[in-house]
Amino acid sequence: MKTLCFLPLLATAVVGQSASNCRCLYNDPCWPSEDEFSQLQSNLSQPLIRPVPPASPCYPADDPSGNCTEVLQNAGDGRWLADQAGAMQSMNYQSFILPNGTIEACYVNASLGFPCEQGSIPPIGVDALSAEDIQAAVAFASQHNLRVVIKNTGHDLLGRSMARDAFMIWTHHLKNITYNPAFVPEGAPENETYDALTLQAGVQWFEAYDAAEANGRMLIGGVTNGGSVGSAGGWLLGGGHSAFSPQHGLGVDNVVQFTVVVASGEHLTANAHINPDLFWALRGGGGGTYGVVTSVTYRTHEVTPVISVLVNFNFSSPAVVTDVLSELFRIWPNLSDAAWGGYTITTRSTYTGIYVAPNMSLADVNATISPFFQFVQQTAGPANSSTSLTEFDGFFPWYQVLFGAEPSFAPNVFNREVVSRLYPREVLEDHERLAAAVANFTDQITIPHVAGAAVSKVDPDAMGLNPAWRSAMIHMVARANWADGLTADEIHSIEDRLRDELAVMEGLNPGGGAYLNEASLYELDFQKTFFGDHYERLESIKATYDPKDLFIVAEGVGSERWDASLNCKV
Repeated sequence: MKTLCFLPLLATAVVGQSASNCRCLYNDPCWPSEDEFSQLQSNLSQPLIRPVPPASPCYPADDPSGNCTEVLQNAGDGRWLADQAGAMQSMNYQSFILPNGTIEACYVNASLGFPCEQGSIPPIGVDALSAEDIQAAVAFASQHNLRVVIKNTGHDLLGRSMARDAFMIWTHHLKNITYNPAFVPEGAPENETYDALTLQAGVQWFEAYDAAEANGRMLIGGVTNGGSVGSAGGWLLGGGHSAFSPQHGLGVDNVVQFTVVVASGEHLTANAHINPDLFWALRGGGGGTYGVVTSVTYRTHEVTPVISVLVNFNFSSPAVVTDVLSELFRIWPNLSDAAWGGYTITTRSTYTGIYVAPNMSLADVNATISPFFQFVQQTAGPANSSTSLTEFDGFFPWYQVLFGAEPSFAPNVFNREVVSRLYPREVLEDHERLAAAVANFTDQITIPHVAGAAVSKVDPDAMGLNPAWRSAMIHMVARANWADGLTADEIHSIEDRLRDELAVMEGLNPGGGAYLNEASLYELDFQKTFFGDHYERLESIKATYDPKDLFIVAEGVGSERWDASLNCKV
C-alpha cells in the first residue's frame, strides 16, 4: 500500500523527543501551537475536531443552548452516543478524578448543580475519513510526542479510548463495506478464497449485519442492543465474542486480513502471508496497542436456523437463584458441546436467560431443555417464571427481535465498571460452589455463554489471544452501575466492592484468565491474566511495530513501562 512521505519528519521528531520521559499534554509548553495544528489541518480531508462532553448543550442549566432536549432524549441510545466524539458509553470515563478528590465532569442531569467540565475528554483530534488522514495524525502525534487515544464508538469498558489532555484519532466515520464471495488475501495463492466482508474501522455491527443479510450471509459479531459496538476495533482486537461463537468461533477466529497504520506511518496489510507476526498480535493482543486499524476482512457463514430459548423469573431469596444457577452450570457443559450459546443475567431478585441453539430442530431443543424449564418452574414457582422456545430462520431475524432496538434507560445509570473471569469446565463441575458464589454478589452478574465447542477447537498458539479462551466454558462478569453526582469517596467504595468480588472470582479458579475487553482495572498481574504465556511474544511484536510506545492503553501490552496516568515512563 502507498505510504505518505511523513517518514523523514517522523525520524527527526522521535530523536528530538527522546530526552523526554513524558508525553506532551494540552496546556504544557510543548503543546503544538495553532499554527502547527493548521499545518496538520492542511494534510487532512476534514476539519480538526474539538470534542466536548455530550451533555454540554444542557449548560448553563437555566439557559440551555437549545440542544439539551436532544441530549435528554438520546442519552440512553448507544448509536447516538457513538456519533459524539466526546462521548463514552460508560460515562464515568468522560470524567476525571483529581488527586484532591475533586471530580471534573459534565453530567446529563444539569440540575445536580455541578459545572460542565472537559474531564478526560481530549481537547482536539482528527476525524479520519481515510487511511491518509490517520497517517497524517500519527505523524503529527509522533512529531510532537503527544498522548494518543484511538476512538470509534466509545464502548470500551476500561476507558481506553479517552485520556485527559490527549490527542484523539477518531475512526468512527470510516464506513465503507465491501462484499466479495471469492476474496483472496493479499499475498495468498489464488486458490485461497473466502466468502468475505471487508469492513472499514468505523462500521458498527448493525451496519455490518445489514450488509451480511443483504448478501445472504451471516457474520460472527457483537450482540448488544442497537448493534452500536464497532465491528473492526477494540471488540475484535481483544478477541470478540458472540452468542454464536460456540458454533463459529470468536471474532478473531473469523478474521482473514487487517489493514493498519503503524507508528512509522506505514499503512500495512497483515494476514497469514504478509506481516504474519502483526496478524498474530492483532488477533487478541488488544486494541490501541499496535497501530490504528483501518479495515478488517471477515469470513462469512451460511445462514442456518436458530432456536431461541428464553427463561425469566423473579425470586424472593438467594436460595432460589442458587439452585437454578447450580442446575444451569450442571447442564451447561453438555449444551456447550452442542454449540449452544447465549447470556445469563442475574441480580439478587431476577434471572434472565437468553440462549440459542443453532441449526437444531425444535423437537430436539425442546427435549434437551424441557427438564431445565421444569426445574425452574418448580423452584421459582410457575407464577414467578416464564419460559419459551421460538424458531428463527437465521441469526439476523433473531437479533432484530431481541436486540435490534436501543433500550431506554434513565440518563444517570451509565457510570459503570466491571470485573470478570473466564472459567473452564472444571469450575462448572463444582456447580454448587460456583452458584453459591454468584448468588452472594451484590452487583449484577452477566454470564456470556460464548466459549467451548468451536472456540475450544482452535490451536491456543495460533494467534495472540489469551490461551485461557481455548479451555474456557463461560465468561463471568460482575458489573456495578452508579448515579451521576457521587463523590470520589463513594465511587472508590464501589471500586473496593468490585475488588472484593474480583477476589472471589479469582478464588474459584486461582491463576485463571480473563477477557481483556470486559475486565478490571485492578488486576495485580494483567500480563498473565489477560495474555497468558503469549505476553512475551506480544511485547516483542509491539517493539517491532511501535518501538517508541506511541500506542499505550490501560493494562495493554507495554503499559507496565508507564506510570498510572500512562503519560510518563517509569
